[in-house]
Amino acid sequence: MPENSTSSDGFSTLPISIPPLPSYPVHATHYIYLRRNAPRIATADDSRSLYLSNIPTDSTEAHFRALFTNLVGAGRFESITFEQDKRSAKISHEPAQAERLAKHHKKRKREDEELQYRKEEAAAELPETWSRELHRSGSSAVALLADEKSVDSILKAVKKLTKPKKYPVWGEGLKDGVPVFGAQWLMAHNKLSYPGNDVVQAVVDTYFTVFNRKEEEAHQLAKRLRNEPDEDGFVMVTRGGRSAPARRDEAEEARQKMLDKQQKKKDEMQNFYRFQLREKRKAEQLELVKKFDEDKRKVQAMRERRGRFRPEM
Repeated sequence: MPENSTSSDGFSTLPISIPPLPSYPVHATHYIYLRRNAPRIATADDSRSLYLSNIPTDSTEAHFRALFTNLVGAGRFESITFEQDKRSAKISHEPAQAERLAKHHKKRKREDEELQYRKEEAAAELPETWSRELHRSGSSAVALLADEKSVDSILKAVKKLTKPKKYPVWGEGLKDGVPVFGAQWLMAHNKLSYPGNDVVQAVVDTYFTVFNRKEEEAHQLAKRLRNEPDEDGFVMVTRGGRSAPARRDEAEEARQKMLDKQQKKKDEMQNFYRFQLREKRKAEQLELVKKFDEDKRKVQAMRERRGRFRPEM
């Protein structure tokens, strides 16, 4: 796509300058494609969001904060959600029964309980093994800005980038706190991959504590739902609703009731068909009587006309 052009899909081209590195001492230009965010399922923040495609593999929130500050000044950028963050958010470690029942029962917990549960769930996650994540080539992201005016300002600033010397430099203006790549990054990964038995054991213990608590909550909820009607007046069918299988006489009684119901329905249908046949025969008889009367009147009229006829001698 040509520089500073807009595609048929509404994407604008944002060229950024990649400075040379010791491992790759070549100056390069990378192109990010951006447009107003328009997902299939609309949200309240779409008007102040930008959809970014083909982001650099080493992208972080700090990189885009510095990039947008370079374009339109500070205070316009709020946050960014990367494609891999959306995928990881869909993974659930809920017990199967708890996850299934949660769809039918939504009860708000107190704020202190909710905060405590979140802390426990965070502690039940294994520690990260990378100090900084890399994105796949061609990945996408959604940037959240302060307001809709900020989106317009960024799109206008992108269109004004006509000379390579004015391209924003990737990584320029970064504050401290972004881990570097190279040997230090690999050494940090090697160290984070072996957190120690005490750390792993603590995570496992916390995970099963959370898991067992959710299982118990799901069990108590299932017991309550067995006899608790929902908004439509229906009682949800859950596992464990019967303590033992039905006896043979109960099964035979239920079978006989089903057969009696089917036979009753069959008899009703047969009676209904008999009623239709009777009505049809009555209609045919009435039609025959009507035609017979009409024929009688025609014969009588013909006799009367014949009686008035006098042939000439």
